[in-house]
Amino acid sequence: MVLLSLYALPASAFSIDDVAKQAQELASKGYEAPKSNLPSQFREMKFADYQQIQFNHDKSYWHDDPTRFKLEFYHQGMYFDTPVKINEVTATTVKDIKYSPDLFNFGSVKHDPDLVKNLGFAGFKILYPINKADKSDEIVSMLGASYFRVIGKGQVYGLSARGLAIDTALPSGEEFPRFREFWIEHPHPNDKHLVFYALLDSPRATGAYRFVVYPGRDTGVEVQAKIFLRDKVGKLGIAPLTSMFLFGPNQPSPTMNYRPALHDSDGLSIHAGNGEWIWRPLNNPRHLSVSTFQVENPRGFGLLQRGRAFSQYEDLDERYDLRPSGWIEPHGDWGKGHVELVEIPTADETNDNIVAFWTPEKLPEVGKPFDIAYRMTFTRDEEKIHSPDVAYVQQTMRSAGDVKQSNLIRKPDGTTAFVVDFMGPVLKALPENTPVASQLSVGANAEVVENNVRYNPVTHGWRLTLRLRVKDEKQPTDMRAALVNGDKTLTETWSYLLPANE
Repeated sequence: MVLLSLYALPASAFSIDDVAKQAQELASKGYEAPKSNLPSQFREMKFADYQQIQFNHDKSYWHDDPTRFKLEFYHQGMYFDTPVKINEVTATTVKDIKYSPDLFNFGSVKHDPDLVKNLGFAGFKILYPINKADKSDEIVSMLGASYFRVIGKGQVYGLSARGLAIDTALPSGEEFPRFREFWIEHPHPNDKHLVFYALLDSPRATGAYRFVVYPGRDTGVEVQAKIFLRDKVGKLGIAPLTSMFLFGPNQPSPTMNYRPALHDSDGLSIHAGNGEWIWRPLNNPRHLSVSTFQVENPRGFGLLQRGRAFSQYEDLDERYDLRPSGWIEPHGDWGKGHVELVEIPTADETNDNIVAFWTPEKLPEVGKPFDIAYRMTFTRDEEKIHSPDVAYVQQTMRSAGDVKQSNLIRKPDGTTAFVVDFMGPVLKALPENTPVASQLSVGANAEVVENNVRYNPVTHGWRLTLRLRVKDEKQPTDMRAALVNGDKTLTETWSYLLPANE
């Protein structure tokens, strides 16, 4: 229930602290699960039918106001079966944005208007003219639990962000907090950013969030959160990102497919507090895989889509080449903790099977506020994220290892081969005869048969070729590599986990 005192406050006095009061009060009480008011016809509908229910663009919120921002709303349906309350914060009031079925076009979905007249919204969209001055484009989608998606200019939706993750990949099962209420500030005519607040709730946590959205070529989102635990949790995932990886050059499709790769992201990038850069290519494993990277005061981490050429995907419908990378930059020192990567087996591209987040070593006390702040950037310019003085992995390719015989025919030798291309300004600046070598470490489950570094005249970088003889294919194999010139490290650390093959 919304505190009535909020509605007496002018907008200038409305802040995250007002939402935090509600979050703290909720945390002191027992959890009340949200109640669905959705008719069975809408709960049981298929995705194709749900897609037919579209917001009427002519009725977008702020449509007639002198602002470039507009709001549209999602109808309830399928598993989006509980309403969220959405409020507008103006200069003098805080008021509820009322649901009406008249705001939607239902297509061929037949329904009883009396059954849906008081349903409420499932979520909302933010629109802004990001590609053309005279066209409003959807740039933010807030829909489902605490999930949201953001895009910049020339991008299409791909990976998702979340408010909070609890007990991800633990045997006890994951808990999915949800945003139960939003407050959106009415923008001024010349504003190029939009502010909104969210109240998060779940059986063991509540939270108050402030989001500031900056649309652009790269859309940025400033996030401030105050989290309260109702009860102890096993794992707290801060700034979680969720994505999909089905196959790619490091793990080719098991069945014939004209698409060389199919993923929203192809790797986890980490900028550690000590300055080290780490690149972990993603896998679609046969069994649940959890990888942890101990990082104190991380400078940044994210799930990136490093391949930007259409030829790397060849998909005209899904346009994986236009899907953004998501990058998290912490504000302040986050202390000791680790970045965690969870990879879940999936048979198709409809399931998000990749999760990455930071988790603190010391969990917050029950009932005490846990403050966190960070900036999110959604971009197609991955090179701009990276430090210019450190080269990065352009691609990782995996295949069966082979040797060239005296008759020049290549013969498989039972090894697994990896080809890793490193590139970047620091490598382009080097003469091609520079003695570049690899610093390589491989886990006990594999023997290194070949370790070769050569200049790549196409990328003006260097290519690392490895051949490994895996001892037990039922066990995963860890490996790490970086390129060096003498005692100078030139590149980020390529950190790969070859999944178990069983």
